[in-house]
Amino acid sequence: MARTIRTWPGRLLARPWLLAFVPINAATSGFGVALPLLILITLHGAWVDVAIAASLFNGAVILASMFWGYLSDRYPNRRAFLLFNFVGFAVLYVIIAASPTLPFLFALYTIVGLLAPAGASASNLLILEQFDDDERPNAFASFQEMSIIGSMAGLLVGWAWLLDARPLPPLLFVMAALAGASVVAVWIGIRPSTRVLTTAQEARHPEGLASRLHHSAAWKISFPFFPLRPSISRRGVGSIRRWLREEFHHELPLIFAAGLLFNLSSNLFNISYTPYLYSLGITASSIFLVNFANNVAQGFSFPASGNLTSRMGADQVVQRATYIRSLGYLAVAGFTFVPLATGIANGANAIAFGILGAAIAFYSTSSSIILFRALRGRDAGSLLGVNSALGGIAAVAGALLSGVLSVLGSYRLVFLVSAGALLVSIPLWTAAQVAYAHRRRESGAGLPPVVVASSASIGAETD
Repeated sequence: MARTIRTWPGRLLARPWLLAFVPINAATSGFGVALPLLILITLHGAWVDVAIAASLFNGAVILASMFWGYLSDRYPNRRAFLLFNFVGFAVLYVIIAASPTLPFLFALYTIVGLLAPAGASASNLLILEQFDDDERPNAFASFQEMSIIGSMAGLLVGWAWLLDARPLPPLLFVMAALAGASVVAVWIGIRPSTRVLTTAQEARHPEGLASRLHHSAAWKISFPFFPLRPSISRRGVGSIRRWLREEFHHELPLIFAAGLLFNLSSNLFNISYTPYLYSLGITASSIFLVNFANNVAQGFSFPASGNLTSRMGADQVVQRATYIRSLGYLAVAGFTFVPLATGIANGANAIAFGILGAAIAFYSTSSSIILFRALRGRDAGSLLGVNSALGGIAAVAGALLSGVLSVLGSYRLVFLVSAGALLVSIPLWTAAQVAYAHRRRESGAGLPPVVVASSASIGAETD
């Protein structure tokens, strides 16, 4: 029987306590834009300093993900994890607002990275544990909508704060207050779960998997050919050979490789984009608006992604979304060839970044479906650990490459490399589609497809 991934909630707010995630998403979204601007404007840093901060943050996220993943399985108090996460963010935002030097800010931002994964697994497991099977699709869709609404609200707060040329650091106090609002909402509105699930069980639910991947939350890192003995034995070598032989005929390695290139290009582009906008003379408030265009496009596209993927098929959507995103990168690279007046640069970048936001919404839904169907009958937890490790490698590599190119290259080169990496990934998605079709034929078409509920069917299905 085919499984469905719902992207349009039949009811916008599945439970009142999901509102707790609106302020924290507003805080993290606003902080994500404010941080590079704080480096560039307040502390008079450079593009390379933004890249260093991102490298430290991403490296910390990788290390912390293993720790928090372990704790999430060992201690099932989801509420405590969320409270610790949100309180930590609020405190760190206040301290960062008063950061006197770049090295001190780097250290604080690294701590943010260590703390970031604490609430990622807890929020998803909370939904799995507190909603029944038939409620979960709508719950995850509602959770996603709350996240998008919060992100847009945070960017509007940043834009409004800076519109009158107010100083940037006090904006982080506002973000800390928003994180504090989520602390209060979690404390009042969320009760302990009556059942306990583990991180490995998230992979058994397509909605949970899609949500985790959309938020780039990390999994515990483990590998599919464990347990092997520390010494190399005939049995150990044989296990590795069998694993490699199985993977050679499977689409998963192709999916992992395509995802690696996507994450690499995204991190390379995103880390460099705010310094690029600032170099054009675009004001801080306008930079928030450019990012708002990206979020608005995601907000409209994500619900519609289910309908389109249902009609076209996940393989076609992921390839076209990747291609459109690469065109967006090339468009931004094209801007570097033509001197643009500030007003025109604002509008052109808002449109281009909006296209990139729409593309990633369609990519997120379709790639999640492709990964979910490939994990059927496999050790999903371990394989998702590999996928998470590759995503972490791509994040750090993208940040480091951005730093190198800030010294030796140019913004134009960054955007061209980002587009090139995406274009290279398209044949990998095509090959993965062929490999999956081949597996279906070999199994006598015994692999049912994963389908997405269209927006037209949501109301009847939910009610």
